[in-house]
Amino acid sequence: MIPAARLQAAIEILDDIEQSQTPADAIIRAYFRPRRYAGSKDRRAVGARVFDVIRHRARLDWWIAGAAGDMQPSSRLRVLASLLILDEESAQTVSTLYNGEGHAPSSLSDAENQLADNLSGKLLHHDAMPAGVRFETPGWMDGMFQAIWGEAYEAEMAALNSPAPVDIRVNTGRVSRDQARKSLSIDNIKTEFSKLSPVGLRLIERARLEDTKAYKQGLVEVQDEGSQLISLLCEAKPGMSVIDYCAGAGGKTLALADAMGLQGDSSGNSTLVACDVSSKRMAGMSERLKRAGVDTVQQLILTDTDGLKTLEASAERVLVDVPCSGTGAWRRHPEARWRLTPERLKEHVIEQKNVLTAAAKLVKPGGRLIYATCSVLEEENDAQIDDFLQNNTDFSVLSITDIWSEIADAPCPTSKTGLLLSPAGADTDGFYCSILKKTA
Repeated sequence: MIPAARLQAAIEILDDIEQSQTPADAIIRAYFRPRRYAGSKDRRAVGARVFDVIRHRARLDWWIAGAAGDMQPSSRLRVLASLLILDEESAQTVSTLYNGEGHAPSSLSDAENQLADNLSGKLLHHDAMPAGVRFETPGWMDGMFQAIWGEAYEAEMAALNSPAPVDIRVNTGRVSRDQARKSLSIDNIKTEFSKLSPVGLRLIERARLEDTKAYKQGLVEVQDEGSQLISLLCEAKPGMSVIDYCAGAGGKTLALADAMGLQGDSSGNSTLVACDVSSKRMAGMSERLKRAGVDTVQQLILTDTDGLKTLEASAERVLVDVPCSGTGAWRRHPEARWRLTPERLKEHVIEQKNVLTAAAKLVKPGGRLIYATCSVLEEENDAQIDDFLQNNTDFSVLSITDIWSEIADAPCPTSKTGLLLSPAGADTDGFYCSILKKTA
């Protein structure tokens, strides 16, 4: 692909992302699937352009709004602005790329040429930018983040807008961290020990894990360190009955299976049930479980009311990783920040209340309900727990610090009742966890 064709591809992908709820990386893959002529360098260049625009969208839009007259920000104008501001290209160069020839973007209008002239030489940062613009936050949310982070606001927001590292969970039922690290190194994968998770490794350099012996043999799984910690805080053990209520693709289910020693275990002494409302989301779980050597996990779609009835008051641990805004995962899915609206957040909060109430019915007396989100927002975290406890007096909150001391050697990052992990504070995705015990 010629450079101009790469720009047009980025514009088309950004338009698709704007109109969809599908993750940006999946949209990029789908775009190139029928375009076999695009080589790996083309795909990398286009993908980098797309994510550069998404991560800098608020600041690019700020400049466009001040220099574009009546024109509204669009994918076409954002790519144009990215060339001038991020790449520091000249207006003349941009005009030659937007030439309408072949697969290039159509030629610039007079107004667009004027915009290019106005933006030429501008720097991404300007002191007049509001804080929310500088930190790439939707305007209606900026005050919420400032209230959450206080003095750490700037550091946390900067971290939330940075690319995320790649973390690996070691399947310690089959191999030690040292052994997994050695195996990966043979395949030229450089890793270091995670700072908080005792079962985690972090890639020093990005690499393709799927081709490694350790991955193919199920010795490792890609999982953010924060997600690993949520799974460990469940304190699932061999012989227990455990339910992963919102299992999705099964990342935490696999971690729970490892903690329960279910690799090759057919004794029937342990029970692990993975549930989700969507069979599509769970579709890839079976292959992951097979690779990890686990074949005893039961799968249940939550529309199966008869199946759910048999699970009532049966589990010693119920993990409920509820659907949420995903604000804690913005560094992995930066496009999500521009899709979130006040109305959508309210819908998440209502759904979380319903899911938490339903999951609580599955906890046996003396068992634990582990509530988790990948959100950093108060409405989805502590406020949900407070509301639940007011309406469910047979549950009480357990100390996170006491449980933490049992699962990790590193100091617990909080002294509060609920655990809030964050990109700047813990160097993980943003995760929340609260652990509730049902009266025996």
